[in-house]
Amino acid sequence: MSRRTPRGPRLPAWTATLTWKAAVFITVMCCALAALLGALVHVSVTNQTVGQARERALSHLKEVTERYEAGDRLGPGAGIDPDGLPPRLRELAASGERGTMVAAHDTRPTMWAAGPADGGRAIAVQVDYAQGARTIDGLDRAILGSSVLAIGATLLVGAFAVTRVTRRLHQTAQVARRISAGDLDARVKDPHSGPDATGAPRHQDEVAAVAGALDTMASTLQGKLLSEQRFTADVAHELRTPLTGLHAAAELLPPGRPTELVRDRVAALRTLTEDLLEISRLDAKSERVDLDAHRLAPLAERVVRSSGGAAELAVVRDVCVETDRRRLERVLGNLVGNALKHGRPPILVTVDGPVVTVRDHGEGYPGYLVEHGPQRFRTEGTTKGHGLGLTIALGQARVLGARLTFANAADGGAVATLRLPFEETPEGGGDGAEPRQDPPRTSRRPAG
Repeated sequence: MSRRTPRGPRLPAWTATLTWKAAVFITVMCCALAALLGALVHVSVTNQTVGQARERALSHLKEVTERYEAGDRLGPGAGIDPDGLPPRLRELAASGERGTMVAAHDTRPTMWAAGPADGGRAIAVQVDYAQGARTIDGLDRAILGSSVLAIGATLLVGAFAVTRVTRRLHQTAQVARRISAGDLDARVKDPHSGPDATGAPRHQDEVAAVAGALDTMASTLQGKLLSEQRFTADVAHELRTPLTGLHAAAELLPPGRPTELVRDRVAALRTLTEDLLEISRLDAKSERVDLDAHRLAPLAERVVRSSGGAAELAVVRDVCVETDRRRLERVLGNLVGNALKHGRPPILVTVDGPVVTVRDHGEGYPGYLVEHGPQRFRTEGTTKGHGLGLTIALGQARVLGARLTFANAADGGAVATLRLPFEETPEGGGDGAEPRQDPPRTSRRPAG
C-alpha cells in the first residue's frame, strides 16, 4: 500500500499573484542593499572614530611615558597598572609592546592605551570614548530609520508600478476568458498597443504586445467562424429546395426494397440539413426563448415515451421550472437518442429537482468530448453519425440558460447532466409544493 506524503499548510491564493511576488522581491532586494550600505557606512565611520580616539590615546601615552621617565607626576587619567586596565592589554604592555583597546570603565566607554614600564609593569592612559560611542549609535539609528523609509517608499512605488502592469494583464486574461466562452466581440484595446497621436507605431512593452496579439487572434478567429457559419447556413438553405423535390419524388416510387433505401437516405439527408440550419441559428445567437412554468417529470416522461421506449425514467424530486418546453424536449430528446444509438441499455433518465441526468451503460464518451465538449462532424472509433446531436443539445441548453456537462461513470457508461436555472423557496419546493419524501419511482416504457 502506498502512502501519500503529507503536505504542509497551503499558502493563501493571493501569495501566488505577481504583485505579491514583486513586492517580496523588492523588499528582499531593498533590505539586502540597505544592510550592505549600512554595514559599509557603519564600518567606515567606526574605523574613523576609533582611529581618532586611538591617536589621542597614543599621543597621551607618549606624553605620560616621557613624564614617567623624567620622574614627574603622570597626571590625571594615567597610572602604572591602573584598575580597570583590560588584562589582554596589560599582557601586551608587559611583553614590551604598545597597544590600544576600547573597553568599559565605570560603565563608560573608554579608550585605553598602554605601554611597557620598568619591572614588567604597564603604564596606561585612558581617554573618554563616550562621545564616539554616541556618534556611532546615532549613526546606526539614522541608518536604520532611513533604510526603513527608503524600503517603504520603494515598496510603494514598486507596488504601484507592478499593479499597473498586473491590472493590464488581468484585463487581457479576462478578455481571453470571454473569447473562450464565445464572446468573439471582446477586445482588450490596450492604449499602449495602438499607434500614437500622429499615427506612427509606438514602442510597445510586453503586455501591450500580448494584448495586441490577442486582439488580432480574436479578430482573425471571428472572421473565420463567421465565414464558416455563413457557409453552413448557405449550404443548408440551398439544400432544402432540392431535398424537398427529392423527397416528393421518392414518395412516387413503386414499393420495394430500393425505394425504402432511397427514402431512408433522403430522410437522413433532410435531418442533417435541418440540424445544420438549427446550428447556424444557434451560432448566430438569433434564438429567442418562450418561457413558461413546466414540471420536469412530465416533460422527461414524454421524451422517454417518444424516444422509442428502451429507456427508464426515475423521479427523485419533481419541481416546476421556468423554461422553454420545446427547446428542453429537444435537448433531452437528443441526449436520450444519443444514448440509445451509441450506448447500451439500460438507459436511465433521472429527474432530481432541477437536475436531469441521462446515463447509458456503454463504452462512455470519447476523451475529447468529456474534456472539450461535443464537436460537430467529429466522431471516433466505431461511432456512427455526424456528431451534431450533442452539439445542438449543448447550444439549446445555453439558450435556456442551463448547464450541460458530459462525463463517464466510474463503473462504465456515459453520463450527461443538465442543470436548469432554479431558485429554491423557503418552503423547500421552489413552486409551493411540499418536498417529496417517498422513494424514487421508476417507469419502464417497453419498446414497440
